Amino acid sequence: MTRGGQAKDRDETERKCIVTGEVQPKAGLIRFVMGPDNQVVPDVLGKLPGRGMYVTADRAALAAAGKGQFSRAAKAPVTVPDDLADEVERQLARRVVDLIALTRKAGRAVCGFEKVKGWLAGGERVRVLVQASDGSERGKTKLWTPEGARYFDCLTAQELGLAFGRQSVIHGALAAGGLSDRVVEEATKLRGLRESIGGNAALGKEK
Repeated sequence: MTRGGQAKDRDETERKCIVTGEVQPKAGLIRFVMGPDNQVVPDVLGKLPGRGMYVTADRAALAAAGKGQFSRAAKAPVTVPDDLADEVERQLARRVVDLIALTRKAGRAVCGFEKVKGWLAGGERVRVLVQASDGSERGKTKLWTPEGARYFDCLTAQELGLAFGRQSVIHGALAAGGLSDRVVEEATKLRGLRESIGGNAALGKEK
């Protein structure tokens, strides 16, 4: 099983976490590279040149990596920024927001309680139900996660607002498709970081 609770695709590329030693799909790992100044640099998009070092999307794992695992993996002394976990979280949050925005622009996402409820009740094939971590729990429980869909609340109302081009958003839904699958992957990582500091509920939990 992957970190988000999905069965692994046998063709999915896997990498080993330098902290736990566990081999798992790249979707559950954060890639790092060593910069020209020997400083550890997060590669959220997975496109930076250099030999990748992979760490499970979890603050405890990142903390452990900074205490020697990065140096061992790089086989050289490295500099680890004090705010590395915070920077990774910031980049992941931005990534999730951007992907939701792309899904919206493609006409595959809606926001607002009534619109989301209409999608859920009208047979729209919803891939993801997303709700703000700081939204009213009473209001959020009035919506439901369809069978086979995913749920997460690891973004704030302001962050969801950025994704939907509004000041704030509490409820959103994404239709099935490739972009929504990418949202799930990146939100799983973000959830791993925010959950470990008592932040938000787990991606994929049942409602």
